[in-house]
Amino acid sequence: MKVSTKVSIDPSLCYGSGECVHRAPSVFEFVDEYGVVRAGRADSGDDPRVQEAAEKCPSQAILLTE
Repeated sequence: MKVSTKVSIDPSLCYGSGECVHRAPSVFEFVDEYGVVRAGRADSGDDPRVQEAAEKCPSQAILLTE
């Protein structure tokens, strides 16, 4: 059985560039001007848009873990 990849954002690294929300708005949102993973979407790390957001995040705040 394949384990889904989890996505999270390190709040100590995020500075609110908006790349994550721009690339995957169904997974990420802004709260207090910082990116966060939407409730119930932590298992979305296998989504190609989420992977692209992690690669393009200028602060490298998006974490993908199994």
